[in-house]
Amino acid sequence: MTRIDLNSDMGEIDGAESEAIEAAMMPLITSVNIACGVHAGNPILMRRTATLAIQHGVAIGAHPGLPDTEHFGRRELQMAPEDIGPLMTAQIRTLASVLKPNGIELTHVKPHGALYSMAGNNRALADALVQAIISVNHSLALFALAGSELAKAAQAAGLPTLQETFADRGYLPNGHLVPRTEANALLRTEKEIRNRIRDLVRGFVSCIDGSQIPIQADSICLHADTPNAVPFARIIRNELESAGVRIEARRHEHN
Repeated sequence: MTRIDLNSDMGEIDGAESEAIEAAMMPLITSVNIACGVHAGNPILMRRTATLAIQHGVAIGAHPGLPDTEHFGRRELQMAPEDIGPLMTAQIRTLASVLKPNGIELTHVKPHGALYSMAGNNRALADALVQAIISVNHSLALFALAGSELAKAAQAAGLPTLQETFADRGYLPNGHLVPRTEANALLRTEKEIRNRIRDLVRGFVSCIDGSQIPIQADSICLHADTPNAVPFARIIRNELESAGVRIEARRHEHN
């Protein structure tokens, strides 16, 4: 690993505490994924988050999710591939239209929560999601779980693809994320975060059963709503910089 993008999901929660966390994290990341008003977010949060991102030179992407605000888009819903297109395109276009008056353009798309997981495991859903993005703007990069069906679908369609790994989530031996309903879904200590980044620099991730699997990391995600997200973000940067890794957004790349 010689360079890496750091991304975070933002614009999802209103309130002073969340606003302060995002303001502190934004200078530490290189890409931000902004909620599009379906699983969370609203035009005010969209504009506020994007304006902050522009101030810090952070690449701005859409973060579309499932229409389930009660569960924050993190509960899987039954969805046919033909329903994915309208769901995706509407959210990407909503965010783009909110930001357009300020001359802000999107660089990427990262699906949220259960939508991300569902498309990562189901090639038909993944293909539909990828085609929806292409129909809006074929130059938008897609963030997808490294090695997932979504990443494979994007690459097969020629969509710019960033293989994504997670600084704060537990991994199963098959490369999938531990469901958030399970106790070990989140990494919670500085030691765990530090070890995760050191593993990623070496090209692998340690799973909850103690096994290690090789992994490609184009971008590392740290969720803004993870407890201690700001100090974790500083640890991540320190570990990467100490390893000689250049931290920067990776715009419009075909893998």
